[in-house]
Amino acid sequence: MVGDISLNLKILIWLTILTLGPALLITMTSFTRLIIVLAFLRNALGIHQLPPNQVLIGFALFLTAFIMAPVWKQINEEAVKPYMSGKIDQIQAIEKGLGPLRDFMFRQTREKDLSLFVKLSGIGRPRDESDVPTHVLVPAFIISELKTAFEMGFLIYVPFLVIDMVVSSVLMAMGMLMVPPMLVSLPFKILLFVMVDGWHILTRSLALSFR
Repeated sequence: MVGDISLNLKILIWLTILTLGPALLITMTSFTRLIIVLAFLRNALGIHQLPPNQVLIGFALFLTAFIMAPVWKQINEEAVKPYMSGKIDQIQAIEKGLGPLRDFMFRQTREKDLSLFVKLSGIGRPRDESDVPTHVLVPAFIISELKTAFEMGFLIYVPFLVIDMVVSSVLMAMGMLMVPPMLVSLPFKILLFVMVDGWHILTRSLALSFR
């Protein structure tokens, strides 16, 4: 009877984790920064349907798996395997599993953002990272990721904005006021992105931004 209750409890816990999985993936990993920067790129190019949403999300997911692989490996070694072998209980597994994930979030979280949520929570000044509750760390991590993503998005926009302005000025000087500047500038933006190997540069920049 006790064994059945324990098994049912384990199943319930794993179902809960699977249910919260999408939210955890979006808010506690590199996914937020990646998908926002990729969306900025698509808007900067001016082709709102290419690449399709499915492609961008799929690319962001696999790039997230690549970036988070060392964290997942550490969680597997320190929490999942000991729990599956019965060396630690569920509470210890959750605590040990959160450790590497918290370390990752702390590295990407600005002190200013963390200080904001510490003050809003009213928990008092923490002595070290271990005193910061996870429910305080996660929103601080999210707004730090949003700021970083928008900074990267701005830098992506600049060269394409310059092309739009140049094309618009040329069309006005030629008296071609009825021709949409975006229609003319689009091929030049695509050409620029292809010529500089934009996907390679962007992917490299995104991956290195988490180190």
